[in-house]
Amino acid sequence: MQEQQENNATENTAEVMAAAEAAGTEVISEATAEERIGVLEAELNEAKDQFLRTRAEMENLRRRHADDLASSQKYAINKFALELLSVRDSLEMALLDQSGQFEALKFGVDLTLKQLTGAFEKAQIQEINPMGEQLDPHKHQAISSEESDAEPNTVVRVMQKGYQIADRLLRPAMVVVSKKSN
Repeated sequence: MQEQQENNATENTAEVMAAAEAAGTEVISEATAEERIGVLEAELNEAKDQFLRTRAEMENLRRRHADDLASSQKYAINKFALELLSVRDSLEMALLDQSGQFEALKFGVDLTLKQLTGAFEKAQIQEINPMGEQLDPHKHQAISSEESDAEPNTVVRVMQKGYQIADRLLRPAMVVVSKKSN
């Protein structure tokens, strides 16, 4: 009986293999299936390792980027500060001058102002002097108004100039605007 079951199992296996070959499919033996599982597990482990390495690299990049950003924010003013050092040196020299020559002092202060203006230009700091312009609340701060023949809300006096860096307002201009005469 056992012999007959073995013969039936062998015949069934042979029939299954013959049917699979006729259908064009490949029959995988147990040994090749185990080998394939081993290969797939190795590929999975390699993919996990690659994922962990990529994740660590991305974390390092994020941290490095944050450090670079903090450093650039902290030291962004370096170029401007270097330009201002010569202005400070000129002012200190003017204060040390004991000659009493007003014209020489005025000339030195004028040169210092030109150095400061040059430093502002290099740093893209632009002056806002709105004399005669219409009040622009984005760039001007009206501190009072006075009667004038000018059109209402026209800047008639600049109390303090404003400044902007590139297109961003640094300080609004403090102005006096006109109002209608009674």
